[in-house]
Amino acid sequence: MIQQPFYSFNTYLREKFGQRVHRISLNAGFNCPNLDGKLSKEGCIYCNNAAFGIYVTTPKPLKIQIEDSIAYYKKKFKVTKFIAYFQAFSNTYAPIEVLKKTYDIIKNFDEIVGLFISTRPDCINEEIMSLISSYQKNYLVWVEYGLQTTHNNVLKTLNRNHTFEDFLIALDLARKFKINVGVHIILGLPFLNYNETVQDAQRLSQLDIQGIKFHILHVLKNTKLEKLYCEGKIKLLTKEEYIKIICDFIERIPKDFVILRLISSADKNYLVAPLWMNDKISIINEITKEFKRRGTFQGYFVG
Repeated sequence: MIQQPFYSFNTYLREKFGQRVHRISLNAGFNCPNLDGKLSKEGCIYCNNAAFGIYVTTPKPLKIQIEDSIAYYKKKFKVTKFIAYFQAFSNTYAPIEVLKKTYDIIKNFDEIVGLFISTRPDCINEEIMSLISSYQKNYLVWVEYGLQTTHNNVLKTLNRNHTFEDFLIALDLARKFKINVGVHIILGLPFLNYNETVQDAQRLSQLDIQGIKFHILHVLKNTKLEKLYCEGKIKLLTKEEYIKIICDFIERIPKDFVILRLISSADKNYLVAPLWMNDKISIINEITKEFKRRGTFQGYFVG
């Protein structure tokens, strides 16, 4: 029985493993077709990977990243099981033999019980999915696609250089191999009105996905979005607005979608705004209170 008004990632993992499991973020040294010139050299207008993990700005061998992270979180949280989360850049954007060698590193660690791979929907093919699927014998496996919105005009403005249709093809391919799919969605996109955001929720609710990871649009240093923000051309959500829109969204997705994350965070050395977003515990508590105030829950308007 889920006690919270939403199906949290922590609840999901406790159901699977009977205990707390911690996800460790890794930088495997991959690139991105939206940065290396294949699609673009500018990247997404909001993207600065340095804000999302210590191993981006201070790279270490992947084995050392895992060893250090496991030791740190064992001591800090007393956890004994971990998920290897290949997070930085596009983690399927390499030759198949490179991908296999990279993912195989987790086999050296008995504490690792899960393999999560973050990538773009246009960096997937059947051979790669077959490889990822092979780890399901021994690990909990998810692929997380950076979609951000289902609206192609907005994806173009963000310089994503893929479409919603590209995502649908990648989703079908993952599910062909029975791989769990998580979808990244950004709330507060200035090029998206409220009704279009609700449409994002409604469209996703009809798909065979297993989870959603929420981001709030935020401004990082050294991005095109920073320039637009400083010029007064975009407006960011307030904390109260974010709490409202995420509750509205969650009410419109099925109860069995895992909420992989309720709000993003960023390194304070790179974050321009909104500064309140890093107070994650407070935001999560406020979201829970808002559901209680409404008397609603995840899936309230589904079906």
